[in-house]
Amino acid sequence: MKLLTQSIRNQLIENYERRSEEGEEIDFKPVVKLFTPDAGATWLLTELNPEDNIAFGLCDLGMGFPELGDVSLDEIADIRGALGLPVERDLHFTAKKTLSEYAKEARQNERICA
Repeated sequence: MKLLTQSIRNQLIENYERRSEEGEEIDFKPVVKLFTPDAGATWLLTELNPEDNIAFGLCDLGMGFPELGDVSLDEIADIRGALGLPVERDLHFTAKKTLSEYAKEARQNERICA
């Protein structure tokens, strides 16, 4: 499975360009949820810089310290969990909150709950 459909990629890039144009932080709802089915890592992504394939979002590597930041989609695509399974896109994910709301909840729970 492709990590991002063209539609998802377009929305992530649109968010990135919108934030860049306005020059301020915008609290977007996550566009996509990626996860490792066998390693406990989760990413909720809101933006993508198409020039370097670096996304922004809430990142949880399964160690109890979810944080907001940049992540390389190329590196995510190379990740394999304990059973050798690749990162997957949650096909049923629909954001119900903004990224900052997910981040606040994740800090309280020490993991992303989405």
